[in-house]
Amino acid sequence: MASIIKADNIQKVSDGTNIIKKCGSTITLGSCGATIALACGATQTGFGQTYSAVEYCTTAKTSPFTAAAGTGYFINTTCGAVTVTLPASPTAGDVVSFKDYGGTWQTNNLTLCNNGNKINGVCATASLSTQNQSVSLIYVDATKGWQDIQDSTAGVTGAAYITATGGTITTCGDYKIHTFTSDGCFAVSSLASSPANNVVDYLVVAGGGGNGIGTAGGGGGAGGARMSSGVASGCYTASPLGSCVSALPVSITTYPITIGAGGTGASAPYPYTPSACGTGSNSVFSTITSAGGGGGGSESPCSGIKNGASGGSGGGGSYVGGNTGGTGNTPPTSPPQGNPGGTGSATPYYVGAGGGGAACAGSPAPGVVGGPGGNGISNSITGSAVYYAGGGGGGSQGGPTGTPAGTGGSGGGGKGSARELGPVPTSIGTAGTANTGGGAGGGWSWAVCPSTAPLNGGSGVIIIRYKYQ
Repeated sequence: MASIIKADNIQKVSDGTNIIKKCGSTITLGSCGATIALACGATQTGFGQTYSAVEYCTTAKTSPFTAAAGTGYFINTTCGAVTVTLPASPTAGDVVSFKDYGGTWQTNNLTLCNNGNKINGVCATASLSTQNQSVSLIYVDATKGWQDIQDSTAGVTGAAYITATGGTITTCGDYKIHTFTSDGCFAVSSLASSPANNVVDYLVVAGGGGNGIGTAGGGGGAGGARMSSGVASGCYTASPLGSCVSALPVSITTYPITIGAGGTGASAPYPYTPSACGTGSNSVFSTITSAGGGGGGSESPCSGIKNGASGGSGGGGSYVGGNTGGTGNTPPTSPPQGNPGGTGSATPYYVGAGGGGAACAGSPAPGVVGGPGGNGISNSITGSAVYYAGGGGGGSQGGPTGTPAGTGGSGGGGKGSARELGPVPTSIGTAGTANTGGGAGGGWSWAVCPSTAPLNGGSGVIIIRYKYQ
């Protein structure tokens, strides 16, 4: 049972939980930790209204309307400007609030019709024209009318980052990685809130060159390898080729991705009628193009090539006259995208040279062993160190006891074929490894023996990396 005490026309009511009392000129409602609640159907007056008391209508407004006191509105001007009429007969303490729903007030303004009352002391309409703005107005009196008590001129938004699709997507810490092993599209749908994060690091490797053919054909050159330094997305190891190379700026658009195919290897029975002797194909991302690796040199007129062909890295030369390696870094880039192939040899045995790799040139044939392919480069753009763009090893005809063929360079370079003993090739070479840009190992064939199968260069790869959180 509550007790009621009257004193100075102020009741002091106590029911064990809530207390209403007067102390001097201060009236205290409730007690520490208690909640004051209005009975169902009861109303309150005289307490005024606070900014925090505004209730928001969560259905965005797109057309003219009259605002109600105590309500907040999301205004969507994406399709055109909107006019809001303020309450006609406001009471002191009334509050209304507005928020730019679509981030478009800078293009299509929100107009506030004053409806006969002043706004900050001026009897006129007002315009809100700042992107992502939010504002709360409180009615004070007839002199000042509606005054702003909160005006945010910038959206309170968490840091945004690049959003994109395409390829096989993985993550490494705060960085997202898109790996393309075939043609596709890198589609950027949104950008970062900080311009410094609107860049991507990249590794672009072209297709490696195919094998040369003959008594000892040259190894294929590696596909060109181009990359950025990795500073923009986690400081991964990019090898010397990527030193001081800036990341690539991107915009909201779709970037076609082209993955270079490996060059087709030569395979023809004696006398080696013209065959593919193929140089690899280019890989392309945005403004970055890596050139296909040069095909290995052949003994007789396989497309007229005895020398290795030029390309991202040059193919190795065959054993016969005119047996120099192809030129690397063709067309030229800075830093260089590859290296030249080696020179073949006919003394004392017939041996082809290695194709060039991204890290170093293909080795010349020393006369007894096929020349090794040039090594590729190590790059950890995916989060783990992987070698790319190794040159193919040269083929070998061998001597009385057989001569080994050249080994492939690290980064997918294939080993060469060799007749180590007897009249047939007893060591069959290998193609360049797919999606590394490795050059194929040099082929082997003889007048009375079947040729080795064509050995193709390895296809290229494109990897893109950026900060996503």
